[in-house]
Order: sequence, then structure tokens, then C-alpha cells
Amino acid sequence: MSDFARERLRALAPGILLAFAAIAFGFGLGIAFGAAEHDLKDHLQGSAEAVLESVYAGDASKAEPVVKKSWSYFKRAHLHANALGTTALVASLLLALLGPPGLLARLSSFGLGFGALFYGAYWLIAGLLAPELGSTSAAKESLAWLAIPSAGACVLGLAGTLVCLIRATFGSSRD
Repeated sequence: MSDFARERLRALAPGILLAFAAIAFGFGLGIAFGAAEHDLKDHLQGSAEAVLESVYAGDASKAEPVVKKSWSYFKRAHLHANALGTTALVASLLLALLGPPGLLARLSSFGLGFGALFYGAYWLIAGLLAPELGSTSAAKESLAWLAIPSAGACVLGLAGTLVCLIRATFGSSRD
């Protein structure tokens, strides 16, 4: 790798590393699903059963849809981490190609990587908490502190990347 490329990638390293962490997280969930899907579902069921009397008023039929939706949140975590992590990685590489990364490019790369990792984590944690709380809505609401900044970081990172792309494509030439 040339010093030129290395310098540009190094400036975006935090975002790139977070993007790879998100992708690894998503892949890890996929591996866990393949290796221990039954155990993971049993854990969710056990979490609901532990609070069956206090949260579900002893009615197992009320817990069933929450446990089922919790499993779908696990799958959302897997999909979001992989998709957003890949998006963050591609956007960071694009930013490196556009020119020496300035502050906006570095912040955009970091925001995308941060958002990808923590938005995926948000869905996993929501899935873990829902059976204990008695609803997926309650789990999501309790994690707004994580969902909003991570989703916002993705949106702002994407917007910043778009601004950098427009500037590099349509900006005045410095030659």
C-alpha cells in the first residue's frame, strides 16, 4: 500500500475499525444463531417465565408474542449490524478516495461506524430486555438513549459523506 493511501486510511481508521466491529458483531450473531438458536430462544423463554406472575399476571399466552418478537429483534440486530457496518466501510473508503480526509470526512466515517455498531447492539439489547419487561415497546423505550444517538450518527454520517462527495465532484478545482 502506498504512503498516500495509508495516510488517507489512517485518518479514517476510527470509523473503519468501528465499521469492521459492526460487521464482526453481525457475523458473530449469525454464527450464534447457527450454533445455538435453540438455546437463545430458550433463554428468551426463560426470561419471560421468570417474571410470568409479576409481569404477565400468570398468563403465558401474553408472554408468547413478546418472546417471539424478541427473537425477531435478535435477527434485526444481525441484519442492521451487517448492513450498516458494510455501508460505513464503503462510505469510509469512498471518503478516502475523494481526497485527504478533512474534519467532515473523519466525523462522517466515525459517525457511520459508531452508528452501525451501536444501532445493531440496540436491537440485540431490546430483544434481551423485552421478555423481562413484558413488551417490546417498553424495551425499545428504555433504550432510546442508545437508539436515537446511534441512528442519528448513521444519518449524520451519511449526510456528511454526501456533502463531501458533492464538494469533491462539483466543487471548484484547486489546480
